[in-house]
Amino acid sequence: MIELSTALSELADRMRRTPVRRWSAVHDTFGSWMDGPALRSMLRAHLLSLGPERAAALAERSRETTTHFAWCLRDRAAEPFTFWLHEYKPQTDWRPGYADSVHNHRYHFCTVILSGGYLHERYATTLDPDTGLITSATLLRRTECHAGDSGYLLADEFHRIPVAADSTMTFLVKSRPVTRASLSFDPATRIGHRHVPVESRLEELTGRI
Repeated sequence: MIELSTALSELADRMRRTPVRRWSAVHDTFGSWMDGPALRSMLRAHLLSLGPERAAALAERSRETTTHFAWCLRDRAAEPFTFWLHEYKPQTDWRPGYADSVHNHRYHFCTVILSGGYLHERYATTLDPDTGLITSATLLRRTECHAGDSGYLLADEFHRIPVAADSTMTFLVKSRPVTRASLSFDPATRIGHRHVPVESRLEELTGRI
């Protein structure tokens, strides 16, 4: 069986030859490369083969959110993409404010569901002209997504995952950030937020001390 590192290198090479401005073309490239069952086998074999140092490096560049664990499989500075495995928590462990909010991302991404599934919603939003925060969100469509389904989302598009089956896992290819911050909107409280990653705040922190 081909190793995950080899497969990701092949995908990275294909991505480099794809016009990044046309994310539909990126998704087509992603879809032609991706085979869900084979990818799951490669991921399992890869994780089992990690020694202590490589396992520690994987954990170091990964993170936990309120709804899932985001495992960074590959992040090379010379590449315009990063590769991730998202492991969704059981629904009972979710805390409000991430996947279940109406939100966008700082990057474009393609994703495929490896196991489980979720309810995916897309929204149109209204922004306050002064604060730039979301003031309202209108549901455009709702889709039941299952293992094997794939899709892509642009950084200026808003979505929500209100429900995910236990043991849901997804594989993602993310672009480098194209905006400094992302936005979210809580449908229950109707409060909007702006999210700036800590690594982007160093200059602001220095100015405030």
